[in-house]
Amino acid sequence: MTIKPPRLAEGDTVGVISPASPIASECPRRFDRGVTNLEQMGFRVRVAPNARACSSYTAGTIAQRVADIHTLFADPQVKAVLTSVGGLNSNQLLGELDYDLIARNPKILMGYSDVTALLLAVQRLTGLATFLGPAILPQFGEPGGLHAYTAEWFRRVLMQPEAPLELTPSRRSIDEPVRWDVDDAEPRRGRRHRGPRTLVAGSAEGPIVAGNLSTLLVLACSRYWPELEGAVLCVEDDESESPASIDRMLTQLRTMGVLARIAALLVGRFHPESGFGRREPLQDVLLTATRGYTLPIAFDFDFGHTDPMFILPNGARARVELGEAARLTLLETAVE
Repeated sequence: MTIKPPRLAEGDTVGVISPASPIASECPRRFDRGVTNLEQMGFRVRVAPNARACSSYTAGTIAQRVADIHTLFADPQVKAVLTSVGGLNSNQLLGELDYDLIARNPKILMGYSDVTALLLAVQRLTGLATFLGPAILPQFGEPGGLHAYTAEWFRRVLMQPEAPLELTPSRRSIDEPVRWDVDDAEPRRGRRHRGPRTLVAGSAEGPIVAGNLSTLLVLACSRYWPELEGAVLCVEDDESESPASIDRMLTQLRTMGVLARIAALLVGRFHPESGFGRREPLQDVLLTATRGYTLPIAFDFDFGHTDPMFILPNGARARVELGEAARLTLLETAVE
């Protein structure tokens, strides 16, 4: 049974942590702009003591990052915990966390990319709904703050929850590269996007399990691995991956028996630098990995390492309807 955190309201205090990469320390202007933009949305912001720390390739030591999470969850004034950015090493923290403390103090926990490890571990061991969604540096740190589409879903999922709620697609995709703190003063334009596309038609219902594919797999064979029986599995990955590496990871899911257990497979929008195109279409990679199965499959949904994005609540039940259009509907609110 999923535990729903209290909804977010204007005037609430939002905490910020850096569970993996030290980019907040390396790009202080972008980080500060993200915090300011969050404040301008009507929130008080409490930056955790070590959110700007740097210890080699992580934002502080394991003990420092764990302490930040515990401090913000234990503070009754903090209503949500947002992450600064992803990285590579959130999984270092999982064995050190006080999951009883987190369960006793349910609140919104949100991020994406490498933060998948933290989101899925917390959801698995506490039952708390966690949220795959925007982070401080990449989304809130944009000039002018959150893209209007992302801001709409932030409000509709976290602040003014309604159900059922269809996650309607954006008609823009934004993926222009920028160097944070160097040439990111102007908003990015993006290009037209035709929305999610059905690969294998069908319908299904089940709880959402959402995250970065490569990070999901580092949880394999551990107690943090999510319950996937009957799940709507939503995966994505970043521009450092390739058709070959995505094929490899999807094949690992196949080998582990995941494709036989999930109710549907939804894939987020890939960055153009990932290399999917006419020579190596994503459709072929997906069909190869899922051959022999009849589960509904669609791709190019608005989550992942491009913008804008909607918010996916881990643990919330959803309905998938894939035909001429690819539709994803939340059947329940994810916050109280």
